[in-house]
Amino acid sequence: MLFSPQIPLQLEPRRDSRFEDFVSGPNHAVVEALKHMPAEPGSSIFLFGDEGSGKTHLLNALCYETRERQGRAFYLTLKRLPKEAIASLQGLEKLDLVCVDDLHVIAGDEAWEEALFHCFNRIREANGRLLVSSRKRLSALDLGLPDLASRLAWGLRLPLLPLADNDKLAVIDLHSNVLGLSLPEDVQQYLLKHHDRSMTALIQTVENLHQAALTNKRRITVPLAREVLKVARE
Repeated sequence: MLFSPQIPLQLEPRRDSRFEDFVSGPNHAVVEALKHMPAEPGSSIFLFGDEGSGKTHLLNALCYETRERQGRAFYLTLKRLPKEAIASLQGLEKLDLVCVDDLHVIAGDEAWEEALFHCFNRIREANGRLLVSSRKRLSALDLGLPDLASRLAWGLRLPLLPLADNDKLAVIDLHSNVLGLSLPEDVQQYLLKHHDRSMTALIQTVENLHQAALTNKRRITVPLAREVLKVARE
């Protein structure tokens, strides 16, 4: 076996997510709007797109940009957060930027919706900046609190569009470089042709290739990629 899929990847730490590391493709205008947020007190953006479209990268990139400008930024993902974590929303209005990821996860949860509504209002009253992401557009979210939907509709609502194949290859190449890999072009093309085409799956496969090459002291080739994909499907 090349490696155990259950063993966490032990790779070198990645650099912070930054705007310059993001392949925007058809989303250039979205990225530019986010870049302008640090200079726009009181701005609010609702960002939506499919899994793997780059939402988390962009939220963290904006946090990084804000801190580079000596601002105070906070990133919060709503995945798997217990009810007790609601208390962590207190005081966020004192920051320059608050980024809330994965809003779709708590849609329909009365306690979370109420807490976020009041948090977002406090941020607005303090003239802070708010960036919220979701896999679903605002109108498709099953929010039980109409006031929360109305609050999110006050700002810009921006979609992240799917990347074309050449942009996906650029992401694969960029991620390979972050890992210190030189991923041959034929391997990149093979992954795009024979694998799940979502960016989440493609990036995970690049990391699996890296681990398999290190574990077995092999060069990254199409045959190795074929073996790694076979293991992933088992």
